[in-house]
Amino acid sequence: MPFRATKIVATLGPASSDPALLEAMIRAGVDVVRLNFSHGAAQDHIDRAQMVREAAQRAGREVAVMADLQGPKIRVGKFAEGKVMLEQGQPFVLDAARTTPGDGAGVGLDYKELPRDVKPGDVLLLNDGLIVLNVERVEGLAVHTVVEVGGELSNNKGINKQGGGLTAPALTPKDMEDIKTAMALYADYVAVSFPKTATDMELARALCHAACPPGHKPGLIAKIERAEAIPQLENILLASDGIMVARGDLAVEVGNAAVPALQKRMIKLAREHDRVVITATQMMESMILAPVPTRAEVSDVANAVLDGTDAVMLSAETAAGKYPLQTVKEMDKICHEAEKADSYELEADFTGKTFKRIDQSIAMGALFTASHLGAKAIVALTDSGSTVLWMSRHKVNIPIYAVTAKLATQRRMALYRNVRPLLVDTSADRDTALEQTEAYLKSKGIMEAGDTYAITCGEPMGTPGGTNMLKICRAR
Repeated sequence: MPFRATKIVATLGPASSDPALLEAMIRAGVDVVRLNFSHGAAQDHIDRAQMVREAAQRAGREVAVMADLQGPKIRVGKFAEGKVMLEQGQPFVLDAARTTPGDGAGVGLDYKELPRDVKPGDVLLLNDGLIVLNVERVEGLAVHTVVEVGGELSNNKGINKQGGGLTAPALTPKDMEDIKTAMALYADYVAVSFPKTATDMELARALCHAACPPGHKPGLIAKIERAEAIPQLENILLASDGIMVARGDLAVEVGNAAVPALQKRMIKLAREHDRVVITATQMMESMILAPVPTRAEVSDVANAVLDGTDAVMLSAETAAGKYPLQTVKEMDKICHEAEKADSYELEADFTGKTFKRIDQSIAMGALFTASHLGAKAIVALTDSGSTVLWMSRHKVNIPIYAVTAKLATQRRMALYRNVRPLLVDTSADRDTALEQTEAYLKSKGIMEAGDTYAITCGEPMGTPGGTNMLKICRAR
């Protein structure tokens, strides 16, 4: 497979749960498989994770598994006929006390706290903002509204408050149980929905570590989808291993027009703080039903690539769409073409930088030297993956091959931009390990005799954070 810097996250669902199809999707370029914990029981997720591991093994690639927590159910209840049609100007009541199915006059709430979170004059956005309700008054547990923008409203559609302000906690009791399931299936990443502060991520990390099997520590991804998260963005980022630009709920709360600039800011900030970033939501939405993307979608994916996102994500396109495999192939092509057009300014990246750690200095030295030499590749022997993460935060037109003996490290690095993680059990002797690594790269067609490459490692070998050597080699 040609080297692609940007990674592809694909959501597993009914449309992609056939083992042969999943294997084909991994061969076509899926790097991370997302398990959506909004659907299915614990055993379902464990079985799907096992299917992913087996499909990856057959495909000869290793992929990361990301458990995406549901978060609070900020939703309306069910309707007697499954849906209603709302007309502009009609009154509509959201009633937390209602136990009977909804109708054209009103509906119950899964989110019982709504009456205390809103006041007259607030604007509620339902079904991803397609339905707009103006709050007129709150009487007890009933929120009386008038429809401003009507349309079809069906069972369990989401509720957002324009500008944010809903008090639902990021981690529900269900999420806390789901974290235990995620750890039981050795999820490489856990995505936390609707965090508002760094404290939400710190709690999630504590719960993950409490439930972790020995030696396993997942990466935590904060899904930025609440208006309240924007002022706290840097603190949330620093408490996480990465963020997801979750453009659906975020756009509903802050407005569609604000999202593109926020996306660019988030990607830039994540790279500056050595965190990973995933761009998500409706990237190839038309391919749920159509065999080709729209030109606007092609531009959307390409722009995220040019901004420097680590990964682009597919949701319903692969979970429930008609063309999951074709969607992955189309996204792969778009990423390749965007990367060809990307510009690289390494010197600008290094201006004014200081490095206090030896391993970080070695990582930066490898990038700088390899770039100026026009090296074929950068190779990093790594135990924890931290050296490789630092390298991947800078745009260089040179592929980074991360060689590790730890399966968990290989899987985690599957999300890092411009990194291809390789599982190689090398010797504890440095010189022997370097020889084994070169032989492996040549056997895979990555390196040929005469190619120049930069290689980093630590001495003694196998010490996390111990990278202290950079060597420039010519393959023999």
